[in-house]
Amino acid sequence: MKPTRGIILIMLAVTVFSMQAALVKAADRIPAGEAVFFRSACALPVIFFWLWLRGDLSQGLRTRNYRGHIMRSVAGTMAMGLGFAGLKFLPLPEVTALRFITPILIVIFAAALLGERIRLVRLSAVLMGMVGVLIILWPRLGAGLAGAGQREMTGVALVLGSASFAAFAQIYIKRMASAETTAAIVFYFSMTSLSLSLLSAPFGWVWPNATEWVMLVCLGAVGGLGQVLLTSSYRFADASVLAPFTYVSMIWALLNGYFIFDEVPTVMMLAGAALIILSGVAIVLRERQLGQGRAAMREAVQPE
Repeated sequence: MKPTRGIILIMLAVTVFSMQAALVKAADRIPAGEAVFFRSACALPVIFFWLWLRGDLSQGLRTRNYRGHIMRSVAGTMAMGLGFAGLKFLPLPEVTALRFITPILIVIFAAALLGERIRLVRLSAVLMGMVGVLIILWPRLGAGLAGAGQREMTGVALVLGSASFAAFAQIYIKRMASAETTAAIVFYFSMTSLSLSLLSAPFGWVWPNATEWVMLVCLGAVGGLGQVLLTSSYRFADASVLAPFTYVSMIWALLNGYFIFDEVPTVMMLAGAALIILSGVAIVLRERQLGQGRAAMREAVQPE
């Protein structure tokens, strides 16, 4: 393990994915499904080149769990599409903050689907994260109850749906990780998202202008590079070490939102984001502690 290299790679991946979000938001005229298509299609050359460099282009793509790949890929594609759509309705920092509830939802879904127990520390972290979400949404809820702000409430629903599907995707990855290669998970997700995005074509794709063509091609290339960097980071450090550094995306969201889209974050949004981030870090630290405990137990029962 080389944790320093892993941390550098994860921070580069977060930076690249922040650029991806900014490109999607800047190409506001392009429907979300069309953006997913270009993100998937233009990312494939980057991903294929990476797999070729690793020597995984043939062996790494073999699998017997096609059903698992389909379920994970459909969930991941829905997460991407809903997230892209949410960027059309909400400020970039708010979208980023709401997406941080994914680790919280993973704890809830793991308890419901995998039978994992939620003890006091994780339960407290989940409740803290939910309070953070409510703080962010409070102005939106007030506007919604007054009959106004329907556009923003639509954006909230899209982003929360995106976070939910992302949590489901992570649950499936957790199930598949012991038997499936990283190369296979990346490849089948890319192919599935490319195929599913075509289903949205009858619902209003537009012909991009010259500037939009450049942005869409860059969107795919940047997305593919981010996926490679993210996947590579886990070769050098454990997920529990890397997870806190993904919150750097909040800094990039604030900077991009302010300087590119003239979006000024509210105090309530920042306060809610801080609570969500704290809850996510608490969950990560608890998972790391539990993982170390399980490893010690395994070592204790291993025959010499």
